[in-house]
Amino acid sequence: MSRRGNRTINLPAPYLKRVWLEPSRIGDRDAYPFCLPIFAEEFELSFDTSITIIVGENGTGKSTILEGIAALAGYDDAGGGKGYMPVDHSQATEEMGGVLSKALRASWLPKITNGWFFRAESFFTVARYLDQAARDVGKLGPDFLSHSHGEGFLRFFEERCQRQGIFIFDEPESALSPSRQLEFLKLLRRMEESRICQVIMATHAPMLMAYPNARLLRLSKNGLAPVTVEETDHYRVMREFCADPRGFVEATLSE
Repeated sequence: MSRRGNRTINLPAPYLKRVWLEPSRIGDRDAYPFCLPIFAEEFELSFDTSITIIVGENGTGKSTILEGIAALAGYDDAGGGKGYMPVDHSQATEEMGGVLSKALRASWLPKITNGWFFRAESFFTVARYLDQAARDVGKLGPDFLSHSHGEGFLRFFEERCQRQGIFIFDEPESALSPSRQLEFLKLLRRMEESRICQVIMATHAPMLMAYPNARLLRLSKNGLAPVTVEETDHYRVMREFCADPRGFVEATLSE
């Protein structure tokens, strides 16, 4: 449940219903990120399920879109939660998600600012901050950094994702082995079954794309469109590799 003033709100996810680009808020169409093909015309992204997964090639704008949504939710676009600014926050990052968020409009029911924006590259900064914050108040912290990257990542997810909120994951598989990706899928199931967590995720991992009940969208220069995991280039490449690993690699290297 979430509270607004004295009124208790008890509604299931998704809470963020729609985001869209407001042309009048764009200062320079030729500047990044508005020069990306996805923003060339009208851009709109609707959420009708609690878990939305975005796939696409590098450079299409997946991370930038997530950064913009994170900023709309009140999170720092370099990663973290409301009121938290990573040590490695940079002006360059701010100019991506932060600028985009100023040109975005959003529809919420209700507006939720609890949650977290997870970025693999900022995980150690986040973990160090939380471990130190616990020690500063004399508590035994979660001690994320005493674990391997993948184990610490999962431990972090487990602690943070048991509450109502909107959770944004940018390529979480970069810190997870295949077996740890299976554990992450189980975490997604618990989040979905709680009915109080909205997840928006970008990934290159076919295993994560295949999560049941998620809305899977492919981002390309032509925009966003629904897709099945079998229709993605990521799945096709992995299928060809698994069918003949050595032959696939040899053929690729000889091209």
